Parts: sequence; C-alpha cells; structure tokens
Amino acid sequence: MKDRPAGKFDRRRDELAESALLTLGELGYARASLREIAGNSPFSHGVVHYYFSDKTELVIYSVRHYKARCVTRYDAVVSDSTTPGELVDAFAAKLAQTIRDEAPMHRLWYDLRTQSMFEESLREAITEIDGTLEAMIWRVIDRYATLCDARPSVPAPTAYAMLDGLFQGALLAYTTSGEPVLDGLAAQVRTVMPLLVSAADPTRTGGQR
Repeated sequence: MKDRPAGKFDRRRDELAESALLTLGELGYARASLREIAGNSPFSHGVVHYYFSDKTELVIYSVRHYKARCVTRYDAVVSDSTTPGELVDAFAAKLAQTIRDEAPMHRLWYDLRTQSMFEESLREAITEIDGTLEAMIWRVIDRYATLCDARPSVPAPTAYAMLDGLFQGALLAYTTSGEPVLDGLAAQVRTVMPLLVSAADPTRTGGQR
C-alpha cells in the first residue's frame, strides 16, 4: 500500500529537520542561514525552501521534532525508581548523560530560548516547548515526593527553574572543562532535590498530599 502524499511530506520534513539540527547545533540560530543549512545537508536549497518557507519555520519545526523525543527522557527514571535515593541517582545520571551525548542540541535550545525574547516569531513555540519541559521535570519531582512520603515544597515553575539553572550552568562549563563538570552536576542535584520536598501534612491520611 502506497503512502499518502501527506505522510511522505511529513516524513521529508522530519528528514530535513534532523539534518538542520546538526548545522543549527554547531553554528547556533543567528549564524545558520537557510542556504547554509541546505549546504550542510543532502538536500538542495530549493528542496529545503519547498518544505519550509523560511529559516524560522524550519527552526521551529526542527526543535519541536527534537523536543518531542526529549520530553519522555526521564519517564523510565520515574517508573523504575522504588526509593528516593534510587530516583535521585538515576535522574542525576540521566542529566549528565544527555549533556555528554547531546550538548550541541542543548546549546541550540538555550540559544533559541534567549532569541525568543527578541524575536516574536519564535516566542509562541519556545514558550510551548518550555511548558512541556517543565511538566517533564515536575513528573520527576512529584514521584520523588511520593517516594519520600512527602509533598513538593515549591510549585512546578520554581522546581523547573532551579534544576534547569543547574543544567544550563553545567552545560556551559562542559563546553570548556569537559567530563569533570558532570560529576559536579550530579552532586548539585543530590543537594537540591531534598530541598524541593517537605514533610507530608500529618493531618492528612491515606498518603494524600
């Protein structure tokens, strides 16, 4: 059975997105033109322009494509951990691994998030993606609180801002100092996580928070 044209179109856009991410991760948003993205890919500038009207559309599509995979990154940590210590260790290890394996993609993300403060065309998509990342981190915090028989001590945006700040700082340091930075990130996570939960309300019963 032949693919419907829409399916072929979407598949080709995904292929272009994967290719574009390599160039964007290396050069950053401002330095990578649509022509340069095409020049560093198997596709001609005409093909890229056929599927995407301009660089902004391609960048937004590419980042959405990448982050759709990222938002499930810690689901196994949440589902498999049975003790607070186990969860913190697995979460810290996964944070370090993603910097080690995908540093250019994370640099691109922070680049775009900053650019969105100046370019309105990026703002809606970046804000939406940021919301999905906040929800991803909150699933980790909520599970950690449950395993601690406690409740989160801060709201989701605060927890996300604290952990994201640690991650961004480690990413920046990793670009110059390499692997030793990741041990420091793990230690910071182990220090911060207990601060994000507080003892359960003794007046509540049945494990409710």
